[in-house]
Amino acid sequence: MKTDIILAGVGGQGILSIATVIGAAALQKNYYLKQAEVHGMSQRGGSVQSNLRISDRPIASDLIPLGSADLILSVEPMESLRYLPFLNRDGWLVTNEVPFLNITHYPDMERILSEIKALPHSVTLGADALAETCGSVKVSNMVMLGAAIPFLPFSEPEIEMAVRTIFGSKGEEVIETNLKAIRLGTDQSRSYMNP
Repeated sequence: MKTDIILAGVGGQGILSIATVIGAAALQKNYYLKQAEVHGMSQRGGSVQSNLRISDRPIASDLIPLGSADLILSVEPMESLRYLPFLNRDGWLVTNEVPFLNITHYPDMERILSEIKALPHSVTLGADALAETCGSVKVSNMVMLGAAIPFLPFSEPEIEMAVRTIFGSKGEEVIETNLKAIRLGTDQSRSYMNP
């Protein structure tokens, strides 16, 4: 088993929290894990990207080669397109359709979504609106993590256990809000794949 994941987004959108939860799930299953992060100008709304490599065998490199990623999980639609050259032929792109408008001439959203939907394997969802139904737009990253579960080497209960481990010190209310967001994302992704 080997799964290569690229996480993409903009600083402050919770990419590193997603990476931490996935990493905890991998460790709970005694998988090997390598992670490399590129922060860029993350504190100023710049591009943030992380490579996650998970395997049941030792992993030589922490960087994912071009054309090798099994999954691109993006919390920002334009950022998802930036990493398409890394996606393998059978890989999936799972992205938020809500832009983070941090530049003056943000590309046309219809064109971005058209390019994403032209891919053979993609899921787009409005993570921010789903997060608001959980009581906090801050959990939109967990909605996106939930949407990626069908493409991860973990079950929903395994991801939920990792969330409890990572957020345990923040109290039960924070844990439950994050779990609700993950469940919403998973349900949305599955309904998208099986209309």
